[in-house]
Amino acid sequence: MQARSESDRTVSPQKESLPFVEPQKAAILRELEGILKSPSFRTSKRCQQFLSYVVQHSLEGHPELLKERSIGAELFQRPIGYATGEDGVVRVLASEVRKRLAQHYHERAGSSPLRIELPVGSYVAEFHSNPEVPPKDLETPRPAENRNKFRLLAGIALALCLVLGLVVFATRTHSGRPPASALDQFWAPVFSTSQPVLICLAKPVLYRPSPDLYRRFAKTHPEAFQTEVERWNAPLSLDPNEKLLWRDIIPFPEFGVAVGDAHAAARLSALFAQINKPSQVRIGNNYSFEDLRNSPAVLVGAFNNRWTLQMTANLHFAFLEPDSHGPFRIQEQGPSGRMWFPRWASAGLATEDFGIVTRLLDSKTGQLLIAAAGVAGNGTQAAGEFLSSPDLLAQCFRAAPPDWQKKNLQVVIETTVTDTVAGPPRVVATYFW
Repeated sequence: MQARSESDRTVSPQKESLPFVEPQKAAILRELEGILKSPSFRTSKRCQQFLSYVVQHSLEGHPELLKERSIGAELFQRPIGYATGEDGVVRVLASEVRKRLAQHYHERAGSSPLRIELPVGSYVAEFHSNPEVPPKDLETPRPAENRNKFRLLAGIALALCLVLGLVVFATRTHSGRPPASALDQFWAPVFSTSQPVLICLAKPVLYRPSPDLYRRFAKTHPEAFQTEVERWNAPLSLDPNEKLLWRDIIPFPEFGVAVGDAHAAARLSALFAQINKPSQVRIGNNYSFEDLRNSPAVLVGAFNNRWTLQMTANLHFAFLEPDSHGPFRIQEQGPSGRMWFPRWASAGLATEDFGIVTRLLDSKTGQLLIAAAGVAGNGTQAAGEFLSSPDLLAQCFRAAPPDWQKKNLQVVIETTVTDTVAGPPRVVATYFW
């Protein structure tokens, strides 16, 4: 193993066999507070709890509480004697915390006088001084004769920082560099983890006529449905009064993604490619709650996607199934809350639809969770367009709270449908918390 240089020395008492002095403890706790509020950690309560736990007990010198089984019992309510070989919850979360720490210090290189690290194979936090930043808070007070020298150096450093700041300000002002767009600010939390964004679509059960039914139909229509292409691309024109048996209809697992969901997923995939964030499309049973716990995700669709309904059921705006108050709809929380119903043509096609865009910075999964869902498929398609449009997002958040970037939010949108195609979405209601 390569030895650390003196500039990267560990200030942990386990390494130096020395107790922490108060200035060191204060500096480490301030560093911890800054990490927990950073974009890399603020979207995951579990990672915040884990890092706080190991730092506190490392500072206090309690190595017996930093064993895998002890952490599992304390943070995850596992039995004190549980089998860690069969339950890797602590190892998985520790790995995620290490990734987030690495990302945090990569994004804030040279901005802190120390680093908090969690070595691989250990749950004891280590604290390293940063040679790029003067470690004022990590050192015990200097002798009185050296104070003037340090004040002089601090004054010079401050003057240099002011000059550099003026140069940077002038450069940016001159270049006219625009501020981050609403789209960039909305999607910024997806970069808090190195994991790809999951685009999660539902796959409802799909049925089709059985081969025997096609053969029976061919007896009276010899020229019809002779090929599989015809069977997939033309309706089977049966007599409305003809009786069918359940064996005449069979489930077909290879198809079933809704058109509106597919439109939304395509837009989101293109968006993530544009902002250089890896993404993966998951369909039907190809993802689980464990996947949602490990990656940021976008849930596409409402009544056909059980995860959307489960994760948004108790929010300010929610999807409701038909009951005594009306058919499928969106309803605002509270007895006097507003309701939004789609409008339908005589052929059963929507002429007006509504959808909800939801962003939860710390959802039930512990990860960023976004839902793009409509009452019908056109609302989902419009939600996907809203999420990927810089102009639509800018218009929506122009009147939002100043710190909306740090809040959970919901946006109710409306779309007019023409020839089964959703028109541009319009914002009809918002909620931030």
